[in-house]
Amino acid sequence: MNRQGIAAAGNWIVDRIKRVDRLPGRGMLGNIQGQELCPGGAPANVLNDLARLGAKFPLSGLGVVGNDADGHYLLSVFRTMGVDVSGIRMTPNAPTSFTDVMSEIGSGDRVFYHHRGANALFKPEDVEVSRLTCKIFHLGYLLLLDAMDQADATYGTVAARLLAAVRSAGILTSVDVVSEESDRFRTLVPPSLKYVDYLILNEIETARAAGVNVRMGNGKLDGQALIDAVEILCADGGMQLIAVHMPEGVYMRDQARRRYSRGSLKLPDGYIAGATGAGDAFCAGMLYGLHEGWSIEDAASLGTCCAAASLSKPGASEGVVELEDVLQLSRRFGESPPPVFV
Repeated sequence: MNRQGIAAAGNWIVDRIKRVDRLPGRGMLGNIQGQELCPGGAPANVLNDLARLGAKFPLSGLGVVGNDADGHYLLSVFRTMGVDVSGIRMTPNAPTSFTDVMSEIGSGDRVFYHHRGANALFKPEDVEVSRLTCKIFHLGYLLLLDAMDQADATYGTVAARLLAAVRSAGILTSVDVVSEESDRFRTLVPPSLKYVDYLILNEIETARAAGVNVRMGNGKLDGQALIDAVEILCADGGMQLIAVHMPEGVYMRDQARRRYSRGSLKLPDGYIAGATGAGDAFCAGMLYGLHEGWSIEDAASLGTCCAAASLSKPGASEGVVELEDVLQLSRRFGESPPPVFV
């Protein structure tokens, strides 16, 4: 089969973003300066970004939403974009998942209050692998899909079982992980890594999945610790590529043990309107380049530019525009030194 396109599966969420003047301490007051409603979750954000970039290859979504106003809103948004949503099931048994996002103006720091909703019901049976025609299958987020995070006697987790089936069908697999305060990473992430081609995550998720602290007490990135953490994850699986994105840039390691590092763009003061979805925007840029056969460096450059574009607006994807305009950001702002020297 001549496979084309990207299918994104997993969390379909309605984000209710509140822009606040500060993230207050417990019992303290923060002021809401504005609010937006937009799609959220790994598949929604990635497909939204790819559509906005002007991807010429097919885009499709898979998951579960509630048979409610939020569910119909999500399907309508993506149908309008030209995304195939026939793989998204509507259920009367749970409401559409939603997240209240408190985004601090200026810093872009965020706090999330999430309701699992219908995403908790998404299971391998919702993915008809034999009907998939995509080149890349992206699943996110591990640790936030209750049925997929369940134990499996053969594969370790149900998510790993699904990824194994997808990979066996000749489809490249990609995975993202949610950032959460928990000790579940070393239990739920490694089983899937055996069946992942592209692992794209941030430095916090990398550290927790590997059990290595990659930042020092002063918050500065520990480059050698990050390298060590990536090597631990490589030992758990046979990924073609691990890409770790962070505020300082991106560090990558491929199957041939080649290492790459690029700095983030030098954004001016006041540029960042919100950081919601910036990691998914980086992922979308990487997957776009990988799908099109670009070099790892060029795919990472697009990912970095997509993340910067996302940061320019409060919502996850509204800052992402046509491919050439996004790539112009690199020439407009320039690049910081790479976070890890390799």
